[in-house]
Amino acid sequence: MTSKPVKTPGPDHPITIERNRGRVVVSVGGRVVADTRAALTLREASYPPVQYIPRKDVDMSLLERTQHATYCPYKGDCAYYSIPAGGQRSMNAVWTYEAPFAAVSAIKDHLAFYPDRVDAVEEREAV
Repeated sequence: MTSKPVKTPGPDHPITIERNRGRVVVSVGGRVVADTRAALTLREASYPPVQYIPRKDVDMSLLERTQHATYCPYKGDCAYYSIPAGGQRSMNAVWTYEAPFAAVSAIKDHLAFYPDRVDAVEEREAV
């Protein structure tokens, strides 16, 4: 049995999570899939920032859970959803850490979207 490595963010691989003060809207196939003023911006090492949107602000009826799964040694097991309205391009377009490690526990009950698998992930100024 091979155990999965568990790593803690630090100077060699920093991860920060902060509240996005704006509004984040995700659209696919002409429909708004997510609309929130409570997104969390996760910055990890040299990767582009990712918007994690609370599940309550996502239209879950537009998503389909898939069998795809991955593992991140800093965040944990990751599950995926597709967005049928986006066609083939939107397969496994959404990911979530349902039981994230303690260092990133803030992203529990949040979803993130691959920008190239949806029409838009827009960050707007809060009004």
